[in-house]
Amino acid sequence: MLRRIYLDNSATTPVDPRVVEAMMPYLTDQFGNASSIHYFGQQAKSAVDKARHQVAGLIGSRPNEVVFTSGGTESNNLAIKGILERNADILVRYPNEADRNARVPHLVTSAIEHSAVKNVCEDLEKQGYRVTYLPVYEDGIVRLDDLKNAVTDDTVLISMMAANNEIGTLQPVEEIGRFVKELRASGRKIWFHTDAVQAAGKMPLNVEEIGCDLLSMSAHKLYAPKGVGALYVRRGVRLHPQNIGGHQERERRGGTESVPNIVAFGKACEIAAEQMATESAALGKLRDDLESRVGEMIPNVIFNGDRERRLPNISNISFRSIEGEGLLINLDMQGIAVSTGSACSSGTLEPSPVIRALGPPTPSSASETDEDRARGAIRFSLGRYNTAADLDRLLEVLPASVENLRKLAPASARA
Repeated sequence: MLRRIYLDNSATTPVDPRVVEAMMPYLTDQFGNASSIHYFGQQAKSAVDKARHQVAGLIGSRPNEVVFTSGGTESNNLAIKGILERNADILVRYPNEADRNARVPHLVTSAIEHSAVKNVCEDLEKQGYRVTYLPVYEDGIVRLDDLKNAVTDDTVLISMMAANNEIGTLQPVEEIGRFVKELRASGRKIWFHTDAVQAAGKMPLNVEEIGCDLLSMSAHKLYAPKGVGALYVRRGVRLHPQNIGGHQERERRGGTESVPNIVAFGKACEIAAEQMATESAALGKLRDDLESRVGEMIPNVIFNGDRERRLPNISNISFRSIEGEGLLINLDMQGIAVSTGSACSSGTLEPSPVIRALGPPTPSSASETDEDRARGAIRFSLGRYNTAADLDRLLEVLPASVENLRKLAPASARA
């Protein structure tokens, strides 16, 4: 029987048995609506409150600053659109009517954001907002000087991910937070949002140290079920809700709370806080071993992104002269699940915009482009249940798979 190995934990994670155990009572006899005032409702409300404390504990926030959502995408939409819509009256101060017609609110983000941020920004551009997408260079990291140069008098929001979902690189969010604090000290109305969906639970996060106003999270990256996430909203920050309905979540997100999923999310955050240091160290060791062995066994590979400033569990490797999709399918037929990029971008034939943003590899042939680099990219993302034996199996089949695909490539691609 074919042994299945899962190396796509950045797409989603298996649910931890301890998380399943915590949520099961709320799928059975403890079924109350957390908005009801009777015994069953208050039982559910107490469970939601406990989970709110657990999530807050992972990121160093106050419990009442945590807003539960359906996941990372909704959290990002609520953060970006919510801040702009709620504060539309004070976003830009115009000295006269002529300036009002000439100036529009401005956002700054990066060229490698997840589609849950990128597509929101592109939609806002269609509505008349102006957006600057900062470059990341070959190491996959934004430069603070570029950000400072991009900010104008009309800039009202900076949205920068904490860690990239495809290459794992860490962005300078604490430096950005300090810069935003300086701008506020001069009287500017400006907010800072960070998408921490990939970072949460894999690296220490403290909203006070980051200095962000808004921070997005998703449970299914943390060994909890899909369908629940959270948005940290700093005390005093005003948002226009995107889900209009009841008075849940302090009127910031209407809709009946998914109590079992919220309980699961809370338990997953509690486990992550307890295990993060040892687990991240173990994953980093596995990742480094993988990269070392790939470099020794397979010629003509490119390790994408900075090798130091990154998450411990992600390795993104471009295999020259092959199509990543072909390698993914080949490995899947041998029982190994990997990815060519973000799971939310699957189904498109376009090469990864994240890898393309890194530019052509250095050194490279004169004809090699950023698209060549992107087309051959594979993301290996390790998780809590991966072992050295999993990597041994991967390295049994990976070199031959790459060699066979290269033999099938046109001569021009192998040059």
